Amino acid sequence: MSTMNEQRHTDAGLPSGHVAAEGEVAGPSLTIGGWARWGWRQLTSMRTALVLLLFLALAAVPGSLVPQQSSDPNGVITFDRDHTGWAWAVSLLQLHDVFGSTWFSAIYLLLFISLVGCVIPRIRHHARALRASPPDTPRNLSRLAAYGRTHHQTRAETDVLQAAEQELRRQRYRVVRVRTETEQSIAAERGYLRETGNLLFHIALLAILLVLAIGSGFRFTGQRVLIEGQTFASTRIAYDSFTAGRFVTDAQIPKFALTLNSFRVGYVTDNLNALGMPRDFDAAVTVESNNRKQKADIRVNDPMPVDGTDIFLLGNGYAPTITVRNPAGAVVFSDSIPFLPQDSKLTSLGVIKVPDGLAKQVGMIGLFYPTHASTPAGASYSSYPDLLDPVVSLDVYVGDLGLNSGVPVSVYTLDTSRLTKVAGRGTATPGIQLTPNVRQPLPNGLGSIELTTIPRFASLDIAYDPTQGPMLAAVATAVAGLALSLFVPRRRVWVRTTRRDHGVDIEVGALARGDDPRLQPIVDAFIARLHTTLDNKGDRA
Repeated sequence: MSTMNEQRHTDAGLPSGHVAAEGEVAGPSLTIGGWARWGWRQLTSMRTALVLLLFLALAAVPGSLVPQQSSDPNGVITFDRDHTGWAWAVSLLQLHDVFGSTWFSAIYLLLFISLVGCVIPRIRHHARALRASPPDTPRNLSRLAAYGRTHHQTRAETDVLQAAEQELRRQRYRVVRVRTETEQSIAAERGYLRETGNLLFHIALLAILLVLAIGSGFRFTGQRVLIEGQTFASTRIAYDSFTAGRFVTDAQIPKFALTLNSFRVGYVTDNLNALGMPRDFDAAVTVESNNRKQKADIRVNDPMPVDGTDIFLLGNGYAPTITVRNPAGAVVFSDSIPFLPQDSKLTSLGVIKVPDGLAKQVGMIGLFYPTHASTPAGASYSSYPDLLDPVVSLDVYVGDLGLNSGVPVSVYTLDTSRLTKVAGRGTATPGIQLTPNVRQPLPNGLGSIELTTIPRFASLDIAYDPTQGPMLAAVATAVAGLALSLFVPRRRVWVRTTRRDHGVDIEVGALARGDDPRLQPIVDAFIARLHTTLDNKGDRA
């Protein structure tokens, strides 16, 4: 009896000596290699690829919610200062560097491996399918999704098969003749471009992942605020902010000089409903590169190419020129200060810092009104964005500006924690109101201050991205592949002829991969065209 049980287990593919409990279905245990193959199949399944793609999208969300070290280092400092209780967790989870973190890279790499494991077997299978002949004619065509039967008076089966073959080839089917001892038939197939398009889409998706992974290391962007008349030399240290990939070196940054000659803005003046709305922005610049000068205009959505980079116009505003004198009348500070716009009428906020030359360090927070106006309650605002009645309103602070601490300080903010307010709201001394070319005294006999000229500034973005060409090609390929996979139908058609005494019986059956509501109309139209072809051939005969 034992020998008989062992024989049955051997015949079933189970190891010799295997004993299963009554009612138990037991399988062989997996080896390490078996578990590895199982894990590889799970990883390279399309379901896993879709799940990883969803995880990648979710993993990118913290990158838009938490300031990133690469793009907003000042925001990182502010976030950690304002959320001291969470700073350790943010650092542990690498949330300030989401796209370079270990866990994001792991998801990215697993998605890439999963897609490669999905695509390569499908390419092999598709290549074999392209070389294979259409399948033989089924025995019972009437059971197919679309079916048609007709009869023709011609006595030659070969004429019917030849006409059917010509019509199918005209519709770009691959056609083969199927001959048996009892009948002749045609097997035809089309729609391989559908699977080709599907593969192109996935290959393009892999290319996009590769371009993003490798190309991002060679990209850089830099921002610079230029005041009319200023010249900017493209070096890493000259940018106001600079974000570079890990493979970018100083030698790769193009060397050119850019001068902002003028900045012109056109405003709507002929429509009261849109009065003061900007009509056009135009930054007239001169660029010197490779010992060659060229003049150009940079407009919104119309960047200027220079040495492989693109220079974009991001924003603009006013940069009032402030001159500060000591009590003796000597100039201790004179500079054009960019004031950042706060509304559509260009009410702008700026910070002035005078570290030397006066009895104390002086800091001022100012509001600039291109066209000054006041509400009935006395609040100031700008009623028009152009310079019709410019006014600068200043609150004055004295004390330690924090410029000697060794910690980088933004020129657009003023830390008042170590300063004393001596003029402005909340003090006995009103704030200073500056109008062009009118000198005003500083509080406490510190000196005087004057608004001289009001040039404009332009905020420029200089970007180098070598991935644009490959990314465009990959995206175009993905769209083309997706269109093929969606709109190219995959169909198989069989035509069988049977010789009768009074003519030839013709059967046509068709099958589609997936739902194809046009399948039966196509069979009916094919039979009609086949009749027309045979009738015309008979008339010529």
